[in-house]
Amino acid sequence: MSLLFEPLALRDVTAPNRIWMAPMCQYSAPAEGPNNEGVGVPGPWHFQHLASRAVGGTGLILTEATAVTPEGRISPWDLGIWNDDQVAAFRRITAFLRELGTVPGIQLAHAGRKASSARPWDTPGGSLPVGHALAWPTVGPSDVAFGAMTAPAELTVEQIGLVVRRFAEAAQRALAAGFQVAEVHGAHGYLVHEFLSPYSNHRTDAYGGPVQNRMRFALEVTEAVRAVWPDELPVFFRVSATDWLDVGGWTADDSVLLAKELAARGVDLVDVSTGGNVPDARIPVGPDYQVPFAARIRNEAGLASAAVGLITDPHQAESILASGDADAVLLGRELLRDPYWARHAAATLGHELPKLDQYARA
Repeated sequence: MSLLFEPLALRDVTAPNRIWMAPMCQYSAPAEGPNNEGVGVPGPWHFQHLASRAVGGTGLILTEATAVTPEGRISPWDLGIWNDDQVAAFRRITAFLRELGTVPGIQLAHAGRKASSARPWDTPGGSLPVGHALAWPTVGPSDVAFGAMTAPAELTVEQIGLVVRRFAEAAQRALAAGFQVAEVHGAHGYLVHEFLSPYSNHRTDAYGGPVQNRMRFALEVTEAVRAVWPDELPVFFRVSATDWLDVGGWTADDSVLLAKELAARGVDLVDVSTGGNVPDARIPVGPDYQVPFAARIRNEAGLASAAVGLITDPHQAESILASGDADAVLLGRELLRDPYWARHAAATLGHELPKLDQYARA
């Protein structure tokens, strides 16, 4: 059997294959409504976006970055999991995914200094202007802006504790919404990553300075999520394994150290990406360019990992698993182009996925 199509068990949850969908923001949730009703709620677009990949045979699907607070959204059009309306809407999606045999996962996120931004296709981009009807003040570990974006306010220790609690509350709502995997978003220059990296974290208290201090917030968030998430269900952590700086940034060595600490706190898998915290970082983008970082975490920290980034070919994905570099592959843009990639990969590699009666004629 192809390794891509071997099931993977994490705690009491078994993904039917190792082809998973990475979180990808859709910027398609309502941004405003009467008394803020409906804001951050998944709608028909999100249902089709997630469900179509499940029909296509994807074994585990992670939602886009889903904010734990309104001010934690990347943009006003992002999903949230801070109220019961959002829970009810997500429950319809997770039920359908589970009916198809796909494991539904949610990425819990706070955008930090990169929040209150325009959508990628808006002009101008970057931060929404101060005074814009949908804008809000942003926060971060330090008052250091991301490039030309609006500088955030530095979080107080008390505010940090409140954000940690919001992650835990969001995890409880995610459980009520039917999710089987909770992923803490610690990558791509958003709040958890901002604390990890000395490039964005200039604090001098217990949350800044040495790497052990800079990891404190990430570990507190993880502990809070794990404490409310059932023992039988897995927790993931997404990391940007490097800032791609020669000096002054988060490094691969730091990521291995963090992975060991995450494993000790009940994390089951690290979703390994890179970059996103340094606007002008020079990143050698190409096929498999992030796979070595997943391999280091898997082999040096002894923790399951998933590889991401320009994985487009079934033989390429199979080779990543066969080489022992990762336990699963997460596809993003390739699944945007082809929701049925898993079914096409199965045909290429001589494997047969369960047929859908509705599509049997094809």
